[in-house]
Amino acid sequence: MIRTLASTSLALTSMPAVAAFTQSGSEPQFSGMKGNINHSVCWWTYNFMPLEQLCHEVKKIGFSAIDLVGPKDWSTLKANGIFSSMCNGAEISLTEGWNRKEYHATLIKNYSEHIGLVSKAGYKNLICFSGNRKGMDDETGMNNCVEGLKQIMGQAEKEGVIIQMELFNSKVDHKDYMCDKSAWGIELCKRLGSPNFKLLYDIYHMQINEGDVIRTIRDHHEYFGHYHTAGVPGRHEINETQELFYPAIMHAIVEAGHTGYVAQEFIPTGKDEKSKLAALKKSIHTCDV
Repeated sequence: MIRTLASTSLALTSMPAVAAFTQSGSEPQFSGMKGNINHSVCWWTYNFMPLEQLCHEVKKIGFSAIDLVGPKDWSTLKANGIFSSMCNGAEISLTEGWNRKEYHATLIKNYSEHIGLVSKAGYKNLICFSGNRKGMDDETGMNNCVEGLKQIMGQAEKEGVIIQMELFNSKVDHKDYMCDKSAWGIELCKRLGSPNFKLLYDIYHMQINEGDVIRTIRDHHEYFGHYHTAGVPGRHEINETQELFYPAIMHAIVEAGHTGYVAQEFIPTGKDEKSKLAALKKSIHTCDV
């Protein structure tokens, strides 16, 4: 019994960044980040506040990156010491993408310009989308994506920019979206054969469309350059109301050797700014394994 008590005491005193609850038990206090995960947050989910304010808030929490910010707002990030972990602005829309040849001319022009901007700014990741099927079969869409993307990958490789296609679910949020299965996206990566083309693996979307999240990450992590999070169902905070256990998923990401970013992309349910920021802090620390 003495040995058991001693071991328990040692384990408790040696745990880093443990959440210690206040007397009310309502608000956890955190001692810092572990450094295994590069954290970020998607701007559109917190755009109820000015970007400059969000920069200050994320630094208070203890990380320094924001996802899905385009060139016109990079100066705000830089002025506040915040990194653009996933750049956007080159896409036409979520539904009009690389799977249709009629968009290739516009996309090639846009991405050629943005690859240069991303590289010059010192950033790395630029998002892209497959687009919707609109009656097109997946093999034709795949071939069209390969044909179009190959025309920008040489520049991306030369300038050190990673083009990342996001995986969406087509059951709930993005009906008819083509890149809605990890297997389809992985095959696209293989056919392009470029180290500068990856998938943005959105955990929320892939849980809805196919599940088996941890096994997929373990087996195919080399194709995933970036991750997004949110609770399932509802796309809200990462907490006890949803079906995913994010600490285990984060451990799988760390064990796979991921050196990119994990960005929170949940829609906060709080009624005021304070509660929404508290949800971000809690979700960040839940994922900080």
